[in-house]
Amino acid sequence: MSAPAVPPPATDPMKGIRGVFAMTLILEAIVVLLAMLVLGKFGEGATTAGVVSITALAVAMIVGSGLQRRPWGLAYALVLQLGVFACIAFVPAMWIIGIIFVMVWGGLLLLRRDVARKMARGELPSQRQ
Repeated sequence: MSAPAVPPPATDPMKGIRGVFAMTLILEAIVVLLAMLVLGKFGEGATTAGVVSITALAVAMIVGSGLQRRPWGLAYALVLQLGVFACIAFVPAMWIIGIIFVMVWGGLLLLRRDVARKMARGELPSQRQ
């Protein structure tokens, strides 16, 4: 005898998780753009390289929010976190932003893992009959 099949959820719970990932990237893009306000107060000031790098990172995050429906969207978002740390060269305070968002993404990955496990066991509210 085999175990009873786990019913699929009525709605895709990972769709909601991907929405949270997308909104986190938008929030992070806003925070990164706000870092340009302090760019002029450090070192050589607002250099062209600093402005272009931070703006490109923010635009990549906004684009990444739309790519979360793709299978590789999460990997893209996680690679962007390396870009935050690369911008420390222009704004030393970016390490604080980087650490905070690494913790946020870590929590989101734990949430995703928890939902996937519950979905596999059939314990999601949408799977109960």
